[in-house]
Amino acid sequence: MPTASTETLPLWRPSAPLAALRARGTLLARVRAFFAEAGVLEVDTPILSRAGVSDPALTSLRARTGDGRLLYLHTSPEFPMKRLLAAGSGPIYQICKVFRDDERGRLHHPEFSMLEWYRPGWDEGRLMDEVAALVRLVLERPELPVERLSYRDLFRQRLDLDPWTASLDALRARALEAGIGGAESLELERDAWLDLLLSHCLEPQLGRGRLTFIHEYPPSQAALARVRPGDPPVAERFELYLEGVELANGFCELIDAEEQRARFLADLAIRESRGQHCPPLDERLLAALEAGLPECAGVALGLDRLLMQATGARHIDEVLAFPVERA
Repeated sequence: MPTASTETLPLWRPSAPLAALRARGTLLARVRAFFAEAGVLEVDTPILSRAGVSDPALTSLRARTGDGRLLYLHTSPEFPMKRLLAAGSGPIYQICKVFRDDERGRLHHPEFSMLEWYRPGWDEGRLMDEVAALVRLVLERPELPVERLSYRDLFRQRLDLDPWTASLDALRARALEAGIGGAESLELERDAWLDLLLSHCLEPQLGRGRLTFIHEYPPSQAALARVRPGDPPVAERFELYLEGVELANGFCELIDAEEQRARFLADLAIRESRGQHCPPLDERLLAALEAGLPECAGVALGLDRLLMQATGARHIDEVLAFPVERA
């Protein structure tokens, strides 16, 4: 929703002050300079695709061409960028607009700016180091401390719960103790309970005065990340938080085409059970994986949220020229 400070502005005017628009230009210049110095190639891939996202937590915006073809606005440039990696591009990055339906709020907008990059031959630890270096540079805060916490340790230390073994009753009880409204009547699966506790009890305190990386997620939350065997096995995935706000989501990328297809089909089964639209699979991505995606790590970073940190903005509309209500 628009902020109170913008509701009285004539609708032709931008919601962001000119200082924020200038800050965006500076941020983009710094990002490009960072990758130019690092020798990472800037690429450009289509916004529209024949395939939509399968993740049940995301909703693609759709468009129909004059001849009746249904196309999807991408929620991330990940799939075509992986096709470039499989074709031998080497390290690449992209700055683009992405689109997600049903997302609007202080930190959410249906159209937002994303920075995504991939590093062949890197693991998640090395990529976390680079993410921290980029954020410090963009924010001009070279002294900003960095901490890393495993997902399991985070829940154990701060909620006295083991996310791998806690019962659903224990997760519900912790939500009730935290005063989460309606928890007594919710019927959720394990990951949904964990997400609820993370968002309400843990996220607001993450990254206070520091960059906090949460890594080694449960395998059930691997998304497009590789799962590392062990006791317990963990998804090679990380998220970055600063001042209670998630800024980035990174993976050691899954390169097995058969496993990726199985995950896509499992996602679609969930979508179908919930009555959600089921888009076609991205067969061209799967063909690229079969041809050979190099071992790599990749990350997506929300540029609007990073700009909010740079400018002290409290609402995403304060860094957007024309939010959807003014578009």
